[in-house]
Amino acid sequence: MPLASLPLPHMKSVLDFKARKGRGPKISMVSAYTHWEARFLAASPVDCVLVGDSLAVVLDGEPNTFAATPEIMARHTRAVTRGAGGKLVIADFPFLAARRGLAAAVDCAAELLRAGAHAVKIEGVDGHEDVLRHLVQSGVPVLGHLGLTPQSLHALGGNKVQGKTEAAAADLLRQARAVEAAGCFGLVLECVPSTVAAELTAAVGIPTIGIGAGPHTDGQVLVFHDLLGLNPGFDARFLRRFADAGAVVTDGLAAFSKAVAKGEYPAKKESY
Repeated sequence: MPLASLPLPHMKSVLDFKARKGRGPKISMVSAYTHWEARFLAASPVDCVLVGDSLAVVLDGEPNTFAATPEIMARHTRAVTRGAGGKLVIADFPFLAARRGLAAAVDCAAELLRAGAHAVKIEGVDGHEDVLRHLVQSGVPVLGHLGLTPQSLHALGGNKVQGKTEAAAADLLRQARAVEAAGCFGLVLECVPSTVAAELTAAVGIPTIGIGAGPHTDGQVLVFHDLLGLNPGFDARFLRRFADAGAVVTDGLAAFSKAVAKGEYPAKKESY
């Protein structure tokens, strides 16, 4: 029987994550932000949970992720880990948290791990490779993130696919190798051409997780709300809606309003 078809135990640590490289099945990761979402994930076969700084956009309606702070990330991480049922939970380092020196980075990592995260995710590598290395050597598992890095939105000129030219692809390969050399246990690749993601995945010995990076990475991540159709204003080429929960919510609200207006709710059995 092929290894990829063998049932694997519940993913609980970064060691389980790293063991999937070249073994399969591919890793499923979902970004979630609240306790109620985590409870659904706990009952699902999804491998691991990312508490993303995208919560600023998805939950709070901000135009970008910059509004997330270490305190906000810690609060949501605590809520998620209380409901995640022991799944591997990774928390995002928020905007500039890795750029304020080693002491500030250690403080941020400590806050997130004390909130229940098993690991942190940090965007980019140039200019803070020492931070990645120091955290790893301090016992903090770090997941890298390259390609479209939303915290560098203005420097990148917007939400654009990265690595489209030969030179840009070569630079991503350099960065990916630097992330691995720093000791990171995995690497998110966001919005890069499928061929580039395949090359990077083959070039590093750590699992890659794609979002808008094609089918050749070691796993995939999507936001809870996006994949379930709960974020109707968001549409991207890489997004597949695996359910239309938004329609269920809309229909439920309409039915409630109608029942109240007609005096049908609450009925006798629903009254004290």
